Amino acid sequence: MAQAYESKTPDERGYVNWDSEENKTWKQLVERQSQLLPGTACSQFMEGLDYLGFTDEVPQLPELNKKLDACNGWGVEPVPAIIQPQEFFTLLANKRFPAATFIRRPEHMDYLQEPDIFHEVFGHTPLLANKAYGDFMEAFGKIALEAQPKDRRRLFRLFWFTIEFGLTQTPEGLRAYGGGILSSPGETAYCLTEKSIKQPFDVLNALRTPYRIDIMQPLYFILNSFEDLFTILDQDILAKLEEAKELGDFEPKFPPKKKTTKTTEEVDGAMPC
Repeated sequence: MAQAYESKTPDERGYVNWDSEENKTWKQLVERQSQLLPGTACSQFMEGLDYLGFTDEVPQLPELNKKLDACNGWGVEPVPAIIQPQEFFTLLANKRFPAATFIRRPEHMDYLQEPDIFHEVFGHTPLLANKAYGDFMEAFGKIALEAQPKDRRRLFRLFWFTIEFGLTQTPEGLRAYGGGILSSPGETAYCLTEKSIKQPFDVLNALRTPYRIDIMQPLYFILNSFEDLFTILDQDILAKLEEAKELGDFEPKFPPKKKTTKTTEEVDGAMPC
């Protein structure tokens, strides 16, 4: 059995002692993904990537937070790979994005189910410098804390189909803004192809759509424009949540899962970042 990942404990200043192999992995991941992003990532992501200016070493969160705070008041909070929904939503509501302080081993370069610091920092923080994106996440966290705990995993589908795997129309064509896409070489190459189904984003439909965390996404939702991200939450989301529960889920667009595979909704109390 493969050794489980454990987050590293930051020192009293918030810095993590990354070793040379871990920094090498970060460098390789950044170089590979940066070559794949042009023509797939939205301009807001690329602008944030330029602003943060990642180096060949794993970013230290105190230094990253100085840049994020200067833009939009956001910061990154070190956490274990999987955290409880209450903690996850509380962090978002307080403009703190959770990031696990471990990085994948070389044998897991192409795919890692646990959210490591590359996924969290490279995939998500470039857009934390963008107001619409940051405002959406803050408001989403606050709404989720108002929801009944038993309903929060269904509500997380909004996060999944936007912040993790969202697409948007742009003047240049269809582009990705979801961190789950932009930190994955496979998903980056796949998301804009005709192999997947693409639908206009609709809150009720997203809340009724199951997903799996261990496959290429069979369905992506598309915003009319990136700025529409924040207006999603102008609707009565909790009322939409109740309506989605009454109507029930759509038939999954992925094949039946093996007994050993769980959807995110089935992981007991767990919330991937």
